Amino acid sequence: MQGKHRGFLASALVALGIVYGDIGTSPLYVMNALINDAGGTVHLTKEYIIGSISLVFWTLMLMTTVKYVLIAMRADNHGEGGIFALYALVRKKHSWLIVPALIGGAALLADGTLTPAVTVTTAIEGLKGVKFGADVPVSSQTEVVWITFAILLVLFLIQRFGTATIGKAFGPIMLLWFLFLAVFGIANLVHEPEILAALSPHYGIMLLFSPANKVGVFILGSVFLATTGAEALYSDMGHVGRRSIYVTWPIVAISLVLNYMGQGAFLIHNLDKLGQQGSGYNPFYQMLPHSVYLFSIVLATLAAIIASQALITGSFTLVEEAIGLKLLPRLKIKHPSLSQGQIYISPINWLLCLITSSILFYFQTSAHMEAAYGLAITATMLMTTVLLYEYLEDRWPKVGALAFLIIYAAIESCFLISSLTKFVHGGYVTVILTLLILLVMIGWYFGNRLRNELNDETKYLNLDDYLPQLQKLSADESIPLYISNLVSIVRITPEHQLKREVLYSILDKQPKRARIYWFITVNTTDEPYTSYYTVDMLGTRNIVNLQLYLGFKIDNSVNIYLRQVVGELMKQGIIDQQPQTYTTTPGREVGDFRFLFFKERLSPNSEITGWRRMLVQLRLFIQNHSLSPAQYYGLEFSNIQEEIVPLFIKNRRGIHLEQAEVKHAVKK
Repeated sequence: MQGKHRGFLASALVALGIVYGDIGTSPLYVMNALINDAGGTVHLTKEYIIGSISLVFWTLMLMTTVKYVLIAMRADNHGEGGIFALYALVRKKHSWLIVPALIGGAALLADGTLTPAVTVTTAIEGLKGVKFGADVPVSSQTEVVWITFAILLVLFLIQRFGTATIGKAFGPIMLLWFLFLAVFGIANLVHEPEILAALSPHYGIMLLFSPANKVGVFILGSVFLATTGAEALYSDMGHVGRRSIYVTWPIVAISLVLNYMGQGAFLIHNLDKLGQQGSGYNPFYQMLPHSVYLFSIVLATLAAIIASQALITGSFTLVEEAIGLKLLPRLKIKHPSLSQGQIYISPINWLLCLITSSILFYFQTSAHMEAAYGLAITATMLMTTVLLYEYLEDRWPKVGALAFLIIYAAIESCFLISSLTKFVHGGYVTVILTLLILLVMIGWYFGNRLRNELNDETKYLNLDDYLPQLQKLSADESIPLYISNLVSIVRITPEHQLKREVLYSILDKQPKRARIYWFITVNTTDEPYTSYYTVDMLGTRNIVNLQLYLGFKIDNSVNIYLRQVVGELMKQGIIDQQPQTYTTTPGREVGDFRFLFFKERLSPNSEITGWRRMLVQLRLFIQNHSLSPAQYYGLEFSNIQEEIVPLFIKNRRGIHLEQAEVKHAVKK
């Protein structure tokens, strides 16, 4: 029992390090952004400060605590959370639910590129102008940018090695960070306990319409920064478990609230001394005693790095789930350690590095980044609300589910409208990124669906009709043996329908004689860790319809699975052994394999025009310029053959030629 208790505490500590990096570092920049909205410290009033803290507090309570921790985390797909896991739970209800899933996922990936840049920059800016003895090591913003870039570059470089060892230190560091937030929040709060009035929503609502608030309801765009990590919290649930988050969130929430209260109390206590300060003033650092200033910068930098690390690995998880749900093209996913949650996607890692570094050099300061931050994530939260409503509709009373939709759609619509003011101040960067990611997703998902819907039905054949020919070809010794095991990874329906091009290649193009013909279908399930297979021998001993069922988080290593299946079928006497005369492995009973793949090109004779043709062409372009099937199925070192085939969609009728003349023919 004691061991279980100790193990649970350890998992809770890990949760602190993995889940709360983004939301946990928000005190570094939220009040800074709110001061900028006021036009600098010179325009601050007690009413503005208390109202701002009230809005931050109730945003944390309503959005993070109620919506995500208490409601969304109940909507888990076998322990996995996040917008794509939620979509997997409800996608069978309505086909249109793919739209909020695509928009939300694209926006989450795009807005996340700002998180590493803004958190690390804010932390390092605390060093600017600080004297160490007679020296000022960081005297300009340019130096801040280059130090931030160096930290981010190292962070992206170590991703390929995994973060299992480093991750063990994340929890204690973040625990120290939250204790630091709480202690110095209380230290300043005791000087001005009047700030506790912010716990009443009255002050926040009044500020929205107060003359003290120059930006009006658009102040919510900055307030929203306090809860941007809520969606990441939901996505990371699968790494640490719901129970760990339930235990640790109260600690995190109290620490955050105390620190925001402390910053507000510090500003009220020093209102008379702040007149000369301009915009960009950061009360997080200013409220700290000089004796802990350097320590606070080191700790804030570590917390920012952990937040960035959590965001990067969260992006890997999001992309992995999107690939499994066929919302993105195939990418090579590596597991740097034995941990199933440890994944690494090289193209995504370096794309994130490029975009985040570009954002850093483009915006230069955290104040400029904060002006752009949070716009796209408001769209993600709104899309999550739509999907959550569909989930709750089957589990709550209809009135309760509808009330949830109305309340949160209204709140998040206000946040979205408020954040639109960020568009001209840099928000256009994340909007453009969102649209680019969305274009890839739309091209892949809808292009694939359109291709399948409009494809000529004659492109599909019934495998049962060709079993005699395949068996005859396999036994025909007048034809040289092409390979012992010919494998086609192709979708076969329950009625044994498959694409014509497969059988055409085996029988017509060049008869490919094999001892065993394998037709493998890889089925991705809605559950994350499904792993089983079924075999249909179709009444033969050498024609195999193999159906693999893999969860959307399971690696598609077909080569490994096939060897296991072959061994089991041979032991059961279902297929014949293939003893090899020439081999480096004595007693080898399995022959050689060749995997047959096809690359499609849209036929110029296809009768498809306009946006439909563009969508299919976009889908084919993405397919032919992303991960190859051999790489995707773990067959890089296997014997493969790739053939180019035309894709006919509504094939248009050709012109009939009339014979005009035949000369000098010799008839039989």
